Amino acid sequence: MIYTVLASHYVIAEEPCYRILPEQRFLQLRSPSQLLQVAVPQTPRPPTVADPQFDAKPRNLTLNEAINITLANSEVVRVLSGVTASTSGRTIYDVAITNTTIDQQRGVFDPTLRLNNIWNQVENPIGIPDPLNPGNTLIGGTQSEAFGIDFGLAKKNLLGGTTNLGVVSNRNHVTPGIFPLDPSDRSATEFSYTQPLLRGGGKAVNQAPIVLARIDTERSYFQYKQAVQRSVQGVIEAYWALVFARTDLWARTQQVEQARFANDRTVARVESGDANAGDLAQTELALENFRASLLASQASVLQRQAALLNILGLPPYEAERTVPVTPMLEELIAVDWNRINELAQRERPDIIELKLILEADQQRILVAQNQARPQLNGVALYRWNGLEGIAPAGNRVRSNAGDFQDWSLGVNFSVPLGMRTERATLRQRQLIIQRDRANLDQGLHNMQQLLALSLRNLEQFYAQYERYKAVRAAARRNLEQQLAQYNEGIIQFIVVLQAIVDWGNSVSSEAQSLTQYNTELARLELQTGTILQEHNVVFFEERFRSIGPLGRCGKDACYPRSQPPSTSVMRYEEGMQPSEEYFDLDDPVAKQKPLDEDQEKGKDLDPEMDVEFEKIDKNQDGEMSDEEINNLLKNRSALRAFTDFLQTKLRRE
Repeated sequence: MIYTVLASHYVIAEEPCYRILPEQRFLQLRSPSQLLQVAVPQTPRPPTVADPQFDAKPRNLTLNEAINITLANSEVVRVLSGVTASTSGRTIYDVAITNTTIDQQRGVFDPTLRLNNIWNQVENPIGIPDPLNPGNTLIGGTQSEAFGIDFGLAKKNLLGGTTNLGVVSNRNHVTPGIFPLDPSDRSATEFSYTQPLLRGGGKAVNQAPIVLARIDTERSYFQYKQAVQRSVQGVIEAYWALVFARTDLWARTQQVEQARFANDRTVARVESGDANAGDLAQTELALENFRASLLASQASVLQRQAALLNILGLPPYEAERTVPVTPMLEELIAVDWNRINELAQRERPDIIELKLILEADQQRILVAQNQARPQLNGVALYRWNGLEGIAPAGNRVRSNAGDFQDWSLGVNFSVPLGMRTERATLRQRQLIIQRDRANLDQGLHNMQQLLALSLRNLEQFYAQYERYKAVRAAARRNLEQQLAQYNEGIIQFIVVLQAIVDWGNSVSSEAQSLTQYNTELARLELQTGTILQEHNVVFFEERFRSIGPLGRCGKDACYPRSQPPSTSVMRYEEGMQPSEEYFDLDDPVAKQKPLDEDQEKGKDLDPEMDVEFEKIDKNQDGEMSDEEINNLLKNRSALRAFTDFLQTKLRRE
């Protein structure tokens, strides 16, 4: 993403400089034009039902490629939301960001070096008697110049104790006056140790913040993993939804073509007096209904295509039209109920997160129990004191090392009477554990319910697919029979139209049930938490350089930066034709035997009709002009010619 700053309008958020800071007595807000302006990618207008752009050059897209593109563009993880995609709130940087809290908590145990310097000059005026005039007082004083240094090293250990080693030196010079040592240097080397015996003592309680930070890092990882799992499942769902939408569009297109020809024929019959206005109104209504259904199918294709592009991380416009080419699975997968339950409780990120929350509760209640104890600290100190300076005679004198030592041992005790706050915190943590255990039980209950739902849906969709295959075959036979009876003049064309509707709906229902079955397979893998493993998706760590332990004076060290997923999905079969073609999209009329085969079997055909049909279709364009329709209707074999025209037209498509 390229960020463009408009220098003439961009106003940086800053505080104006005042001598005396005034009160903020009004709202001071920047307008949107004064904020950072971001360059938006320029793309052509996306397709709509008014301009569907179905004639654009096709680009074959396998499901493997779709998943890999999504994973490659998952800096911000997107998930499918209906006919669009939205952000999951997770990014590839989340785990590395949370991982920094571990070092933040470990930093408590790092040694701390201190070096304090101070220069002082103190002049105190005092009143002194005037030796020459007892009734007078003189104002005088002394000047004290001092320099002090405090150098030391302190470290807290895992038991909660604090070790301190320091050196203190103070140099003092006083004028005027004669003193035993002037200037004098007083120094001390001190070693001390403080160990909490009750509150704050113990390795486990002091390491609890580090453990909590590590658990938070694991929670962040599994939250991110769950988002990626939902993203992969969303790609699969969007892909198969587009396949179904394209299949449904094909069926609706065929219905419109058949209804249009029927309407044109009825118009010609009305003009010749063989049909009335009621027949025409009926075919016109059927045609408009089919056109409305076709428009809805076109919109569905565009929406599903846009949803797929969205979750892939691609812009809404594409120069080449995306064509899915991966065939769908048409076999029933056997599911081991006990096995998927075991997998789900072990692999599902949300169940793992509930387990991690319970682990964190155990650490927090450990801290709460420790804080509910009195404060009892053992303290020890040992100090080596030294003194040196200039004597009035001008010689330097100093004390010998080890001549003067201080030491102290003690126990400090304090406790809030009643310990109300600490006891309330402990009770709170105990109740939180009970709550989170109940949440884990509910999570397992919900997990089983979702697994059962996926299992029911899986077998339901496959059973529906089997039934709709039979329905489609029956609808084809029905349409063939109705066309045959219509050819004989036994039924009206409204029955044929209904047969066309039933056939189109059966094709759509079969495709929908199979796409739902394949989508539910991915959803079952999502519910078990194994969808990434099944698709060979792993996470790898990217690193970056940042300031190291030696600060700006040393070399930068490498640290975790992000955790993007791999793009190595090769699970699905590669296809060479549009996915909807695997549904055997041949029209039922085209399934009938060709005319020359009927002739070979000696069927009685009308030679006049053969000549007329040859004239109609001699230009091989599959369309009839009004004049051709009128000529056809004048022939006594018009009904049979109409059926043969449908057969020939649909066979070409």
